[in-house]
Amino acid sequence: MAIDTPAPATPPTTLPVGPVRLSARDRLVLFVLCAAQFMVALDFSVLNVALPELGAGLGMSRSALQWAVTAFALPSGGFLLLFGRVGDLFGRRKLFLTGLALFGAASLLAALAWDPASFLTGRALQGLGAAAIVPTGMSLLTTTFPEGPARDRALGISGTLLSLGFTTGMIAGGALTDAFGWRSTMALLAVFALIVLPLAPGLLPESRTPERPRLDVPGAVTVTAGLLSLIYALSTAAAQGFGRPDVLAALVAGLALLTAFTVIESRTADPLVSLPMLRRRTVAWGNLGGLVTFSMMSAVVFALTLYLQEVLRLSAFETGLVFGVQGVVSAVAGVFAPRVIGRFGARRTLAGSLAGQGLLTAALLPLSAGGWSVWLAVTAVSLASMCHLGAIISYGLTVTSGVADGEQGLATGLVTSTQQVSLTVGVPLLGVLATTTDDLLAGVHTVIALAALIVLGAAALIALGLRPARVRT
Repeated sequence: MAIDTPAPATPPTTLPVGPVRLSARDRLVLFVLCAAQFMVALDFSVLNVALPELGAGLGMSRSALQWAVTAFALPSGGFLLLFGRVGDLFGRRKLFLTGLALFGAASLLAALAWDPASFLTGRALQGLGAAAIVPTGMSLLTTTFPEGPARDRALGISGTLLSLGFTTGMIAGGALTDAFGWRSTMALLAVFALIVLPLAPGLLPESRTPERPRLDVPGAVTVTAGLLSLIYALSTAAAQGFGRPDVLAALVAGLALLTAFTVIESRTADPLVSLPMLRRRTVAWGNLGGLVTFSMMSAVVFALTLYLQEVLRLSAFETGLVFGVQGVVSAVAGVFAPRVIGRFGARRTLAGSLAGQGLLTAALLPLSAGGWSVWLAVTAVSLASMCHLGAIISYGLTVTSGVADGEQGLATGLVTSTQQVSLTVGVPLLGVLATTTDDLLAGVHTVIALAALIVLGAAALIALGLRPARVRT
């Protein structure tokens, strides 16, 4: 049995200060890949403000509305690693195009849904399509653009659009729902897919690993079932609490299956996830940074959404505008992030960005019922998002730097799994604290305080974990 050995730690990624020029074809390839990633990011938020109207239109109870989110999150988070590996073995371009077609058709089904079952089926198929698009799209990006300035710029643009897609979705969702109804939010996603899909076949090169190892079926079954169980438990607990028997059973089953997965991966000849890769400092600490930055920012945004609408009494559209400022600031930060990484290196930028996100999250603690608080919310969350974006880009670079092309699907599968899972678990873990208390403002303060402490703690651990090894003389 062949055993992979960890690659030596790579030096911090460096970028030239000057601009990196891409060819016209490279720009088109980047447009296709980033548009697909943006579409998936948009899906995470575009429906949020439309949920009340959706429930009234389809006859869904308030407690059932959580499934509009969970039905997408379950397959999108659960199948990421499996589809990342399938793309490595059988063709990333092929799976990317299949995912795009499925996502577009599912969005159309959700837009035309005639009852809750048809709508939730469309959402689940959207999630399945997203699980194919995200890891293969990231792998195509990292194999199309060689490691160095070109890849760093491409990842910077991709990270910017990922962050921007979430905030854009909140604005677009409010505007579309007010003007055309909730179905227009799903129709928008179908239009995105219709634009991207015809362009992709002629631009994207096929890529796969040169070897043809067997698919790790036991590993695929256990990790997919484990992630599905864990995401179900956390998503359901957000609305129903952790005391329900099905939540506890799913939580225990998820942890047991993921434990079994690690045992299987240590013994199989062709593992779905290379455990030696997971033992690399850059992969382990980089993914921890991604998990923390995504999950804590999503929890804070969720709490602030409640605060702005229920404490300050802003409308859904006005709340979307607050996060629109956040999105614009994030886009501007994306222009300068590669230069910051070029000066300080991806690893130091990751730790520093997390520290900045934590401190600026803590700056939200003075929020009150006074009208002036909206300006504090806009300023602090926008500046925190600048640091958040720096963490997104630098953690992706930290994890994928030094990884061979044949293993890019494994590395980027871990990166994108971290993104999707953390976006799913952040709200259940902390957001529930804001919704299960009679004093919403106090609950929001609790979420903010815990999020700040977790991000600052992770920043300190990552700074220590990614310290350059001392050379003994």
